[in-house]
Amino acid sequence: MSHPINVYSEIGKLKTVLVHRPGSELENLMPDYLERLLFDDIPYLEQAQVEHDAFTDVLRNKDIEVLYLEDLAAEALINDDIKMQFVDQYLEEANIKSATAKEKAKEVLLSLPTNRELIDKTMAGMQKVELPEFEMNSLTDMVESSYPFVIDPMPNLYFTRDPFATIGTGVSLNKMFADTRNRETIYGQYIFDYHPRFAGKDVPRVYDREDTTRIEGGDELVLSKDVLALGISQRTDAASIEKLAQRIFDQNMGFKHILAFDIGEYRKFMHLDTVFTMVDYDKFSIHPEIEGDLVVYSISKGEGGKLNIVREEDTLENILCKYLNLDEVHLIRCGGGNITAAAREQWNDGSNTLTIAPGEVVVYDRNPITNKLLEEAGVTLNYVPGSELVRGRGGPRCMSMPLIREDI
Repeated sequence: MSHPINVYSEIGKLKTVLVHRPGSELENLMPDYLERLLFDDIPYLEQAQVEHDAFTDVLRNKDIEVLYLEDLAAEALINDDIKMQFVDQYLEEANIKSATAKEKAKEVLLSLPTNRELIDKTMAGMQKVELPEFEMNSLTDMVESSYPFVIDPMPNLYFTRDPFATIGTGVSLNKMFADTRNRETIYGQYIFDYHPRFAGKDVPRVYDREDTTRIEGGDELVLSKDVLALGISQRTDAASIEKLAQRIFDQNMGFKHILAFDIGEYRKFMHLDTVFTMVDYDKFSIHPEIEGDLVVYSISKGEGGKLNIVREEDTLENILCKYLNLDEVHLIRCGGGNITAAAREQWNDGSNTLTIAPGEVVVYDRNPITNKLLEEAGVTLNYVPGSELVRGRGGPRCMSMPLIREDI
């Protein structure tokens, strides 16, 4: 396949995927600052890496090419000018108030012997004690002396689905919900601008990190070559969906309908893919709570290139059948519909499956009720451990960004 990105479904056989192996950024999590960094708990890094390696081993055993964000980002720094541009931009976006601290941080980054070590350090963040011969002699330094970091870590990076997502042959380089995650998209910018795998290969941007309204990849699902599903959620604005829809139609990417699911601004739902994923041509894993008063807006290309937006008032089943041209669909309910089990297993990402081929998925092993229902529905399951990874509130789909899927 000549194009570096080809994603026209959620279920076509996965050929190439981008991931990030958790690194030292997790060891810079502190209890006092968890909320600031969007974590509820502190994963144990060594075990999280063991679990992530088990996840990527499953993928490789299925003949899926696994690429690492940290490798591609390092390889994108193709010369000294690009490297210096990256470092300067990274430091500018790190929001370092002290000019002295910024200079010292730059000194640390440029002292690292390889591009890969540089990238790893930018992801891990930087403590003030790491700055060489740093004396707090300005008012800014003194006032902020109690905060241990000069640059915050990026612990959410192992959820590679969110900062940039693939749609068709293009990429949505996202504006993130939280300031702490906005810096994550800088890696996507340099990868798609400069990495030999993507540079000059006509990868259209259907969204860009310079856009002002928020959108995240967990709210972007490619249901078919004709239909996208997007979540209006805690992390994605309705205005962002309008922008993305307009660009997709303007660029004639082939999609005919965009379904905007209003799932509400709840931490427990967070993204559309935490409550709704496609596992086969006619099978979907869902969290029961989104079935009730679900509001879906259908967006299509209207006259003169304007958007035609229709509020759908129907059941989830009927909406999916209508737009995916199916006679019926099978909704597999997280926790089997039991309120307690559904809440617990959805919190542990029981609905966040990664489909690697029609009817074959990767799931955490820790959601037995939902997993049994998937198996009873004829879905093939590949289990991975998730006791530490799940502490970041994300599952196998969150941890993977498909670059190439076979067309179906």
